Amino acid sequence: MMRTGREGASAFSFSVRKMQPQRAAESEENMGLDLNYEAEVFVNTENLSREDWLSFRRKGIGGSDAAAIMGMSPFCTKRDLYYDKLGIQPVVDEEEDNWVAKEVGHRLEDLVAEIFSRKTGLKVYPVRKMFRHPLYPFMLADVDFFIDFPDGTKGILECKTTNYNCQNKWANDSTPVNYEYQGRHYMAVMNIDRMYFACLYGNNENEFFIRYIERDMDIEEDLIAEEEYFWKENVGKGAEPDYTEKPDLVLESIRKHCGPADKDAEQVKLGRRYLGSIRKYMELKELKAQHDGEAKKLEEKMKEAYAEIVEAMGTSCTAVITDGGTQYVLSYNPSYRTGIDRKGLERLKVQHPDVYDDYVNTTESRRFSVKMKGAA
Repeated sequence: MMRTGREGASAFSFSVRKMQPQRAAESEENMGLDLNYEAEVFVNTENLSREDWLSFRRKGIGGSDAAAIMGMSPFCTKRDLYYDKLGIQPVVDEEEDNWVAKEVGHRLEDLVAEIFSRKTGLKVYPVRKMFRHPLYPFMLADVDFFIDFPDGTKGILECKTTNYNCQNKWANDSTPVNYEYQGRHYMAVMNIDRMYFACLYGNNENEFFIRYIERDMDIEEDLIAEEEYFWKENVGKGAEPDYTEKPDLVLESIRKHCGPADKDAEQVKLGRRYLGSIRKYMELKELKAQHDGEAKKLEEKMKEAYAEIVEAMGTSCTAVITDGGTQYVLSYNPSYRTGIDRKGLERLKVQHPDVYDDYVNTTESRRFSVKMKGAA
Protein backbone atom coordinates (compact mmCIF):
# COMPACT_ATOMS: atom_id res chain seq x y z
CA MET A 1 0.00 0.00 0.00
CA MET A 2 1.29 3.44 -0.88
CA ARG A 3 1.11 6.41 1.46
CA THR A 4 1.32 9.89 -0.02
CA GLY A 5 0.89 13.53 0.96
CA ARG A 6 0.67 14.90 4.47
CA GLU A 7 -0.35 11.61 6.05
CA GLY A 8 2.92 9.99 5.06
CA ALA A 9 4.98 12.93 6.21
CA SER A 10 3.39 13.39 9.62
CA ALA A 11 3.44 9.70 10.54
CA PHE A 12 7.01 9.01 9.52
CA SER A 13 10.10 8.86 11.70
CA PHE A 14 13.09 8.72 9.38
CA SER A 15 16.23 6.68 9.83
CA VAL A 16 18.80 5.34 7.40
CA ARG A 17 20.34 1.89 7.57
CA LYS A 18 24.06 1.93 8.21
CA MET A 19 26.24 -0.41 6.19
CA GLN A 20 27.52 -3.58 7.81
CA PRO A 21 30.89 -2.87 9.51
CA GLN A 22 32.79 -5.26 7.23
CA ARG A 23 31.37 -3.71 4.04
CA ALA A 24 31.88 -0.19 5.32
CA ALA A 25 35.51 -0.96 6.19
CA GLU A 26 36.13 -2.47 2.76
CA SER A 27 34.56 0.51 1.01
CA GLU A 28 36.52 3.00 3.10
CA GLU A 29 39.76 1.16 2.38
CA ASN A 30 39.09 1.01 -1.36
CA MET A 31 37.37 4.34 -1.96
CA GLY A 32 38.37 6.63 0.87
CA LEU A 33 34.74 7.42 1.74
CA ASP A 34 33.38 7.21 5.27
CA LEU A 35 30.05 5.34 5.02
CA ASN A 36 29.23 5.25 8.72
CA TYR A 37 26.72 8.11 8.80
CA GLU A 38 23.04 9.03 8.73
CA ALA A 39 21.57 11.89 6.73
CA GLU A 40 20.62 14.99 8.72
CA VAL A 41 17.36 16.90 8.38
CA PHE A 42 18.20 20.33 6.97
CA VAL A 43 14.67 21.80 6.92
CA ASN A 44 11.07 20.62 7.03
CA THR A 45 9.64 21.45 3.60
CA GLU A 46 5.98 20.63 4.19
CA ASN A 47 4.84 24.23 4.64
CA LEU A 48 7.60 26.06 2.76
CA SER A 49 6.66 28.46 0.00
CA ARG A 50 8.33 28.03 -3.40
CA GLU A 51 10.51 31.08 -2.71
CA ASP A 52 11.61 29.80 0.70
CA TRP A 53 12.32 26.34 -0.73
CA LEU A 54 14.54 27.88 -3.42
CA SER A 55 16.31 29.96 -0.78
CA PHE A 56 17.19 26.87 1.26
CA ARG A 57 18.22 25.00 -1.88
CA ARG A 58 20.72 27.73 -2.74
CA LYS A 59 22.48 27.01 0.54
CA GLY A 60 23.95 23.87 -0.99
CA ILE A 61 24.01 21.53 -3.97
CA GLY A 62 20.83 19.61 -4.76
CA GLY A 63 20.32 16.46 -6.79
CA SER A 64 19.27 18.27 -9.96
CA ASP A 65 22.50 20.35 -9.73
CA ALA A 66 24.76 17.31 -9.90
CA ALA A 67 24.64 16.84 -13.68
CA ALA A 68 25.61 20.48 -14.28
CA ILE A 69 28.62 20.12 -12.00
CA MET A 70 29.66 17.00 -13.90
CA GLY A 71 29.20 18.81 -17.24
CA MET A 72 26.32 16.55 -18.27
CA SER A 73 23.26 18.79 -17.92
CA PRO A 74 21.27 19.32 -21.14
CA PHE A 75 20.09 22.79 -20.13
CA CYS A 76 22.54 24.28 -17.62
CA THR A 77 26.27 25.01 -17.54
CA LYS A 78 28.36 24.98 -14.39
CA ARG A 79 28.67 28.76 -14.81
CA ASP A 80 24.85 29.07 -14.83
CA LEU A 81 24.67 27.06 -11.61
CA TYR A 82 27.37 29.25 -10.06
CA TYR A 83 25.34 32.40 -10.80
CA ASP A 84 22.24 30.73 -9.38
CA LYS A 85 23.93 29.81 -6.10
CA LEU A 86 25.20 33.38 -5.68
CA GLY A 87 21.71 34.74 -6.34
CA ILE A 88 22.87 36.60 -9.47
CA GLN A 89 20.60 34.85 -11.96
CA PRO A 90 18.42 31.79 -11.39
CA VAL A 91 18.76 28.65 -13.48
CA VAL A 92 15.73 28.05 -15.69
CA ASP A 93 15.54 24.44 -16.84
CA GLU A 94 13.42 22.98 -19.62
CA GLU A 95 10.43 22.38 -17.35
CA GLU A 96 10.70 25.75 -15.59
CA ASP A 97 10.50 27.42 -19.00
CA ASN A 98 7.36 25.42 -19.81
CA TRP A 99 5.01 26.03 -16.89
CA VAL A 100 2.50 23.46 -18.12
CA ALA A 101 5.08 20.65 -18.25
CA LYS A 102 6.34 21.69 -14.82
CA GLU A 103 2.84 21.72 -13.35
CA VAL A 104 1.92 18.40 -14.94
CA GLY A 105 5.06 16.82 -13.51
CA HIS A 106 4.32 18.19 -10.05
CA ARG A 107 0.65 17.15 -10.01
CA LEU A 108 1.34 13.66 -11.33
CA GLU A 109 4.10 12.76 -8.85
CA ASP A 110 1.69 10.91 -6.58
CA LEU A 111 0.11 9.11 -9.54
CA VAL A 112 3.51 8.03 -10.89
CA ALA A 113 4.45 6.76 -7.43
CA GLU A 114 1.17 4.83 -7.17
CA ILE A 115 1.67 3.20 -10.58
CA PHE A 116 5.19 2.21 -9.53
CA SER A 117 3.88 0.77 -6.25
CA ARG A 118 1.18 -1.26 -8.01
CA LYS A 119 3.60 -2.61 -10.61
CA THR A 120 6.32 -3.58 -8.15
CA GLY A 121 4.35 -4.33 -4.99
CA LEU A 122 6.75 -2.09 -3.05
CA LYS A 123 5.67 0.36 -0.37
CA VAL A 124 6.54 3.97 -1.21
CA TYR A 125 5.94 7.15 0.77
CA PRO A 126 7.05 10.81 0.84
CA VAL A 127 9.01 12.54 3.56
CA ARG A 128 8.53 16.30 3.42
CA LYS A 129 12.03 17.21 4.50
CA MET A 130 15.23 18.41 2.88
CA PHE A 131 18.22 16.37 4.02
CA ARG A 132 21.94 17.05 3.99
CA HIS A 133 25.08 14.98 4.13
CA PRO A 134 26.63 15.20 7.63
CA LEU A 135 30.19 14.86 6.29
CA TYR A 136 29.68 17.10 3.25
CA PRO A 137 27.03 19.58 4.48
CA PHE A 138 26.87 21.37 1.13
CA MET A 139 25.20 18.24 -0.32
CA LEU A 140 21.40 18.48 -0.04
CA ALA A 141 18.62 16.09 -1.02
CA ASP A 142 14.88 16.65 -1.39
CA VAL A 143 13.73 13.18 -2.36
CA ASP A 144 10.38 12.51 -4.05
CA PHE A 145 9.61 9.19 -2.33
CA PHE A 146 11.28 6.55 -0.22
CA ILE A 147 10.85 2.80 -0.67
CA ASP A 148 10.58 0.11 2.00
CA PHE A 149 11.96 -3.22 0.79
CA PRO A 150 10.83 -6.53 2.30
CA ASP A 151 14.29 -7.08 3.81
CA GLY A 152 13.91 -3.93 5.94
CA THR A 153 16.23 -1.75 3.86
CA LYS A 154 15.27 1.49 2.16
CA GLY A 155 15.48 2.80 -1.37
CA ILE A 156 14.74 6.03 -3.21
CA LEU A 157 12.13 6.66 -5.91
CA GLU A 158 12.36 9.63 -8.27
CA CYS A 159 9.17 10.31 -10.26
CA LYS A 160 9.30 11.78 -13.77
CA THR A 161 6.90 12.59 -16.58
CA THR A 162 7.68 13.10 -20.25
CA ASN A 163 5.96 12.91 -23.64
CA TYR A 164 6.12 10.62 -26.64
CA ASN A 165 8.70 12.82 -28.36
CA CYS A 166 11.16 12.41 -25.47
CA GLN A 167 10.63 8.75 -24.62
CA ASN A 168 13.69 7.81 -26.70
CA LYS A 169 15.84 9.22 -23.90
CA TRP A 170 14.74 6.19 -21.87
CA ALA A 171 15.24 3.66 -24.69
CA ASN A 172 17.13 0.37 -24.29
CA ASP A 173 16.64 0.33 -20.52
CA SER A 174 18.70 3.50 -20.17
CA THR A 175 18.25 6.40 -17.76
CA PRO A 176 18.92 9.98 -18.92
CA VAL A 177 22.39 10.80 -17.65
CA ASN A 178 21.29 13.98 -15.85
CA TYR A 179 18.72 11.96 -13.90
CA GLU A 180 21.30 9.28 -13.14
CA TYR A 181 23.61 11.86 -11.53
CA GLN A 182 20.64 13.19 -9.59
CA GLY A 183 19.99 9.70 -8.24
CA ARG A 184 23.63 9.08 -7.37
CA HIS A 185 23.72 12.38 -5.49
CA TYR A 186 20.64 11.34 -3.49
CA MET A 187 22.12 7.94 -2.64
CA ALA A 188 25.29 9.65 -1.40
CA VAL A 189 23.40 12.08 0.83
CA MET A 190 20.99 9.50 2.24
CA ASN A 191 23.56 6.65 2.48
CA ILE A 192 21.15 4.41 0.56
CA ASP A 193 22.26 1.78 -1.94
CA ARG A 194 19.29 1.44 -4.32
CA MET A 195 17.56 3.97 -6.55
CA TYR A 196 14.51 3.67 -8.81
CA PHE A 197 13.22 6.04 -11.46
CA ALA A 198 9.60 5.89 -12.61
CA CYS A 199 8.55 7.83 -15.71
CA LEU A 200 5.05 8.19 -17.17
CA TYR A 201 5.08 9.15 -20.85
CA GLY A 202 1.46 8.47 -21.85
CA ASN A 203 -2.03 8.25 -20.42
CA ASN A 204 -2.09 4.63 -19.25
CA GLU A 205 -0.01 2.45 -16.95
CA ASN A 206 1.61 0.59 -19.85
CA GLU A 207 3.24 3.79 -21.11
CA PHE A 208 5.56 3.75 -18.16
CA PHE A 209 9.29 3.29 -17.63
CA ILE A 210 10.90 1.82 -14.51
CA ARG A 211 14.67 2.10 -14.23
CA TYR A 212 16.98 0.92 -11.47
CA ILE A 213 20.53 1.85 -10.53
CA GLU A 214 22.75 0.69 -7.69
CA ARG A 215 25.23 2.74 -5.75
CA ASP A 216 28.66 2.88 -7.38
CA MET A 217 31.34 4.09 -5.00
CA ASP A 218 33.84 4.99 -7.75
CA ILE A 219 31.32 7.33 -9.38
CA GLU A 220 30.19 8.64 -6.01
CA GLU A 221 33.72 9.52 -4.96
CA ASP A 222 34.25 11.46 -8.21
CA LEU A 223 30.88 13.19 -7.82
CA ILE A 224 31.60 14.28 -4.26
CA ALA A 225 35.05 15.56 -5.24
CA GLU A 226 33.61 17.64 -8.10
CA GLU A 227 30.78 19.01 -5.97
CA GLU A 228 33.16 19.87 -3.13
CA TYR A 229 35.50 21.72 -5.49
CA PHE A 230 32.60 23.63 -7.04
CA TRP A 231 31.17 24.63 -3.67
CA LYS A 232 34.44 25.58 -1.97
CA GLU A 233 36.59 26.87 -4.83
CA ASN A 234 33.94 28.42 -7.08
CA VAL A 235 30.96 29.43 -4.94
CA GLY A 236 32.93 29.88 -1.73
CA LYS A 237 35.68 32.00 -3.30
CA GLY A 238 33.56 33.77 -5.89
CA ALA A 239 35.56 32.27 -8.76
CA GLU A 240 33.61 31.69 -11.98
CA PRO A 241 34.01 28.11 -13.24
CA ASP A 242 35.33 27.65 -16.78
CA TYR A 243 33.02 26.70 -19.60
CA THR A 244 33.53 23.04 -20.54
CA GLU A 245 30.11 22.14 -21.93
CA LYS A 246 28.84 21.81 -25.50
CA PRO A 247 29.29 25.01 -27.53
CA ASP A 248 25.58 25.71 -28.08
CA LEU A 249 24.93 25.51 -24.34
CA VAL A 250 27.96 27.74 -23.64
CA LEU A 251 26.94 30.38 -26.19
CA GLU A 252 23.39 30.45 -24.85
CA SER A 253 24.78 30.89 -21.34
CA ILE A 254 27.00 33.76 -22.49
CA ARG A 255 24.09 35.43 -24.28
CA LYS A 256 21.90 35.08 -21.23
CA HIS A 257 24.43 36.58 -18.82
CA CYS A 258 25.81 39.31 -21.12
CA GLY A 259 22.41 40.49 -22.30
CA PRO A 260 21.24 41.51 -25.79
CA ALA A 261 23.59 42.89 -28.44
CA ASP A 262 24.27 46.63 -28.47
CA LYS A 263 24.99 47.96 -31.95
CA ASP A 264 26.23 51.23 -30.41
CA ALA A 265 28.71 49.58 -28.04
CA GLU A 266 32.38 50.41 -28.54
CA GLN A 267 34.57 48.02 -30.47
CA VAL A 268 36.39 45.62 -28.15
CA LYS A 269 40.17 45.44 -28.50
CA LEU A 270 41.21 41.89 -27.75
CA GLY A 271 44.62 40.68 -26.68
CA ARG A 272 46.85 38.36 -28.68
CA ARG A 273 45.85 35.43 -26.47
CA TYR A 274 42.78 34.98 -28.67
CA LEU A 275 44.80 34.59 -31.89
CA GLY A 276 44.97 30.83 -31.50
CA SER A 277 41.18 30.60 -31.32
CA ILE A 278 40.81 32.93 -34.32
CA ARG A 279 43.18 30.88 -36.44
CA LYS A 280 41.55 27.66 -35.37
CA TYR A 281 38.14 29.08 -36.27
CA MET A 282 39.33 30.21 -39.72
CA GLU A 283 40.98 26.86 -40.45
CA LEU A 284 37.84 25.02 -39.42
CA LYS A 285 35.68 27.36 -41.47
CA GLU A 286 37.76 26.61 -44.58
CA LEU A 287 37.66 22.91 -43.82
CA LYS A 288 33.91 23.11 -43.35
CA ALA A 289 33.50 24.60 -46.81
CA GLN A 290 35.49 21.70 -48.28
CA HIS A 291 33.63 18.99 -46.44
CA ASP A 292 29.92 19.75 -46.43
CA GLY A 293 29.17 16.29 -45.12
CA GLU A 294 31.01 17.15 -41.91
CA ALA A 295 29.40 20.57 -41.63
CA LYS A 296 27.48 20.04 -38.43
CA LYS A 297 30.42 18.62 -36.47
CA LEU A 298 32.78 21.30 -37.73
CA GLU A 299 30.32 24.05 -36.87
CA GLU A 300 30.28 22.83 -33.28
CA LYS A 301 34.07 22.98 -33.20
CA MET A 302 33.98 26.50 -34.70
CA LYS A 303 31.59 27.60 -31.99
CA GLU A 304 33.86 26.02 -29.42
CA ALA A 305 36.76 27.98 -30.92
CA TYR A 306 35.06 31.36 -30.71
CA ALA A 307 33.00 30.93 -27.53
CA GLU A 308 35.69 32.51 -25.31
CA ILE A 309 35.95 35.42 -27.75
CA VAL A 310 32.20 36.00 -27.62
CA GLU A 311 32.42 36.07 -23.83
CA ALA A 312 35.25 38.63 -23.98
CA MET A 313 33.24 40.80 -26.42
CA GLY A 314 30.22 40.88 -24.14
CA THR A 315 27.51 43.05 -25.70
CA SER A 316 29.81 44.56 -28.31
CA CYS A 317 29.29 43.54 -31.93
CA THR A 318 32.87 44.13 -33.11
CA ALA A 319 36.41 43.46 -31.90
CA VAL A 320 39.92 43.71 -33.28
CA ILE A 321 43.17 41.80 -32.74
CA THR A 322 46.48 43.11 -34.11
CA ASP A 323 49.32 40.70 -34.82
CA GLY A 324 52.28 42.53 -36.33
CA GLY A 325 51.23 43.71 -39.77
CA THR A 326 47.94 41.81 -39.70
CA GLN A 327 44.74 42.98 -38.13
CA TYR A 328 41.82 40.65 -37.41
CA VAL A 329 38.49 42.45 -37.41
CA LEU A 330 35.84 40.39 -35.66
CA SER A 331 32.11 40.87 -35.82
CA TYR A 332 29.33 39.21 -33.88
CA ASN A 333 26.32 40.96 -35.30
CA PRO A 334 22.72 40.39 -34.27
CA SER A 335 19.92 39.66 -36.65
CA TYR A 336 16.32 40.29 -35.74
CA ARG A 337 13.15 38.58 -36.76
CA THR A 338 9.79 40.18 -36.26
CA GLY A 339 6.74 38.02 -36.02
CA ILE A 340 3.95 36.68 -33.86
CA ASP A 341 4.62 33.69 -31.66
CA ARG A 342 2.07 30.93 -31.29
CA LYS A 343 0.63 32.18 -28.02
CA GLY A 344 0.37 35.71 -29.36
CA LEU A 345 -1.30 34.47 -32.52
CA GLU A 346 -3.90 32.58 -30.50
CA ARG A 347 -4.66 35.69 -28.46
CA LEU A 348 -4.76 37.80 -31.61
CA LYS A 349 -7.35 35.57 -33.23
CA VAL A 350 -9.57 35.50 -30.15
CA GLN A 351 -9.28 39.04 -28.77
CA HIS A 352 -8.28 41.42 -31.56
CA PRO A 353 -8.52 39.92 -35.03
CA ASP A 354 -7.86 43.29 -36.65
CA VAL A 355 -4.88 44.24 -34.52
CA TYR A 356 -1.35 43.09 -35.34
CA ASP A 357 1.26 45.35 -33.80
CA ASP A 358 0.28 44.75 -30.19
CA TYR A 359 1.25 41.11 -30.56
CA VAL A 360 4.49 41.36 -32.49
CA ASN A 361 7.62 40.07 -30.76
CA THR A 362 11.26 40.38 -31.81
CA THR A 363 13.85 37.64 -31.29
CA GLU A 364 17.62 37.98 -31.57
CA SER A 365 20.35 35.74 -32.98
CA ARG A 366 23.99 36.59 -33.66
CA ARG A 367 26.46 35.42 -36.32
CA PHE A 368 30.21 35.30 -35.78
CA SER A 369 32.61 36.25 -38.60
CA VAL A 370 36.28 37.18 -39.11
CA LYS A 371 37.84 39.38 -41.81
CA MET A 372 41.58 39.80 -42.36
CA LYS A 373 43.04 43.11 -43.49
CA GLY A 374 46.34 44.95 -43.20
CA ALA A 375 46.98 46.70 -39.90
CA ALA A 376 46.36 50.44 -39.94
